[in-house]
Amino acid sequence: MKQFIAKIGKGQKAWKDLTWDEAKQAMRLLIEGQATPVQVGAFLLAMRIKMESVAELAAFTAVAREYVSPLPVPRDLSLVDLPTYAGKQDTFHVSVGAAIVAAAGGAAILMHGYEGVPDRPGTAAVLAKLGIPIALMPKQAADELAAKGFAYLDIALYHPPIARFLELRRELGVRNFFHPVARMLNPARAQSQVIGLTHPAYFEKTAEALTMLGCRRALILRGVEGDPELSIASVTKLLELRDERIVPLTLQPKDVGLPLGAFREMAGFSPTLVDQEASLLRRILHNQAPGGQRNWVILNAAMLLYAAGKAPSISACVPLAQQTLESGAVARKLSELAHSSQLTAISH
Repeated sequence: MKQFIAKIGKGQKAWKDLTWDEAKQAMRLLIEGQATPVQVGAFLLAMRIKMESVAELAAFTAVAREYVSPLPVPRDLSLVDLPTYAGKQDTFHVSVGAAIVAAAGGAAILMHGYEGVPDRPGTAAVLAKLGIPIALMPKQAADELAAKGFAYLDIALYHPPIARFLELRRELGVRNFFHPVARMLNPARAQSQVIGLTHPAYFEKTAEALTMLGCRRALILRGVEGDPELSIASVTKLLELRDERIVPLTLQPKDVGLPLGAFREMAGFSPTLVDQEASLLRRILHNQAPGGQRNWVILNAAMLLYAAGKAPSISACVPLAQQTLESGAVARKLSELAHSSQLTAISH
């Protein structure tokens, strides 16, 4: 580990990227607990200052996948991997509503995340208030996906070492490369991934790293607050990865036939008001909240349906999302998912 720290930590003029094999070896030392606490902190901070190369990110993710089995899901599911690790400060968790609409529209959505970001509530809290299980073991999550088209997977229950390194943000005060690794982990090896980012430096690197990992289809977004969410109030930059081709895109609501919204329509809730956020989402999912908030959910549901291959464009998926919501299928899906939470509680 000392050799790796020395290689990446020599300063701007002398540092070097790790090779593919070196990055894999370093990751194994970290995951297996063979590095001392001082070495762990030094390596994470040196890597943050240097910035990970594409090969390093891909190697770290490849090794992380070696320590856990993929979720056993049917291969014929229209499955989309949806990592939510950023947490929220200013906007509501539109990805939760969008995922449920997409599931009602025939997609299967695996949402995964964790709740360790200080002062930035994640998706689990609002899912729990909607009555959706947030503490499923991997096999249970796979069963939910197959039966209901949606599941939430707590990364701490799937890959405890990853969760431990994500928790180091509390001590170090900054993120480390386990955050992009968690986003690229793809626990069910879904054929399609939708990843949200904040930091511009990771935008193209993530697409290129996914290509190295064999991903065939992905959308990488400069998402709202770093989550995999299109904005209803501004232009969103995207990269679409499809069969080893990476295409830069920009998307705004009018491109898909929706009116431009206002930032106030995306406004979120403080961590103490998660009940109010759940109530808003419940009204939207029961088609009882017209306007910009509903449109924001529709926009992101259309993106997920497109990622699942349900239509040839996001624009073509907007009517599908609207019809699914207006038919009552989304409200029924929410009830079905909440019912599964009750059954899980009984089984325990």
